[in-house]
Amino acid sequence: MNLPLRKLFFLLIAIVTFVSCSDEQIDNELQPITPITTDVTTQVILDWNQLWCELDRHATGMRPNATTRALAYIHLAAFEVCVTDMVGYSSNKDRYAELIIDFTQRQPDVNVAIALNSCYATVMDHFMINVRPDIDSKIEILRQEKEDELISGISNEVVLNSQEWGNYVAAQVIAYSQTDIEAETQILSPQPTSYEPPVGEGYWTYSHEAERGLFPYWSSVRTFVISSNETSTIAPPLLYSEDSSSNYYAAMEEVYTSSETARLTENDDLWVAEFWSNDVEGLMMSPPGRQISIANQLIKQYDVTHQNALVLLLKLGFSLNDAAVSTWADKYQYMVMRPSVYIQEFIDPNFQTNLYPYISWPNPTFPSYPSGHSSFASAAAGIFIHHFGDATDFTDRSHEGRTEFRGTPRTYSTFSEMAEENAFSRLPLGVHMRMDCTEGLRLGYEISDAVNNFDLSQ
Repeated sequence: MNLPLRKLFFLLIAIVTFVSCSDEQIDNELQPITPITTDVTTQVILDWNQLWCELDRHATGMRPNATTRALAYIHLAAFEVCVTDMVGYSSNKDRYAELIIDFTQRQPDVNVAIALNSCYATVMDHFMINVRPDIDSKIEILRQEKEDELISGISNEVVLNSQEWGNYVAAQVIAYSQTDIEAETQILSPQPTSYEPPVGEGYWTYSHEAERGLFPYWSSVRTFVISSNETSTIAPPLLYSEDSSSNYYAAMEEVYTSSETARLTENDDLWVAEFWSNDVEGLMMSPPGRQISIANQLIKQYDVTHQNALVLLLKLGFSLNDAAVSTWADKYQYMVMRPSVYIQEFIDPNFQTNLYPYISWPNPTFPSYPSGHSSFASAAAGIFIHHFGDATDFTDRSHEGRTEFRGTPRTYSTFSEMAEENAFSRLPLGVHMRMDCTEGLRLGYEISDAVNNFDLSQ
């Protein structure tokens, strides 16, 4: 081979290699990457979210409504700490009249990671209530651990300025939350003795003090983007009937068959039911808290910058909060009974839900229609789809290693698939009819659509 041909040969090899590498690089950019966090501030967010999930698991009397409220304010505070440095975004102080943040209080030389660390410690300590002392003490432990890690090489002046800014914003957001008198009152009495459910055919009611209605007045709590009056009118539930040929009876029979088959055969439906349950304080995180666990995993998997992580979490907090308000407004309007009550009277007197082995009564203590799990699932999925696209390769490891129930990780190719599985897991668990889940999914997506369209740039 002469010299020119040799040069040509190696040039062609180089071109082929370059094209191959370029195609591979593009393909990699379209796929989730290996979970390695390259943004130091993102790691602060992840560490605090991880601790929050533990606090959530052990918080008493919060789930699910007070939990969603806490999430909205916690992630509002985190967003406001950093918004000055976030190109294309503006503070929410002009969107909410009672949110007062004086940005002249912020010194120019603030380290946002240190500021976030201080802010998270303050807001989580405030909003996560009724947590046993050994778990609650981890807030201060993490604050100090992260501070020791972050201040290395940073001047004392910058450290102090950063801590003061984080604490200031946290205090202002806490003050804003306290202007919602309805919420402040209700979180102290989640099962008020003042509430007695109306009596009606097929209506939900309680048979024990521990089963009293949970957050029956939650429809009056503050929303951030869309209120229950602004969501579409939901479809009326199936007409109650005791006739074995009725649609209502058929819907109840589906719950019975699904849950009994899952229990007796221990099929994949039982895995799905327990995997998504999140009903039991002290054993599992809450249903909305589960979505924070998922968000944490996605932020790591896609190596999300801290700016984008803050936007994702803010919108997720708003969506879950507003979903709780609308869902509970509908629940206490329609007052649909839980399946087990009907099934025990008209189908099988010995029936128990697949949730019953984990709690001292068979059902969540509030009306059935629409399903809160389902609305939280789609309120979150809509946010994830907006940020990442629907297609994904995601394995939810929220319960990995748990042996008390079936928490073995499950993998999903789309977020909509994951939300649908979460929603309809309530049938084999035995605590919801199909109509509850269908309407909950619809409502949650409507709310996440509104939140995704919420303009944070003005």
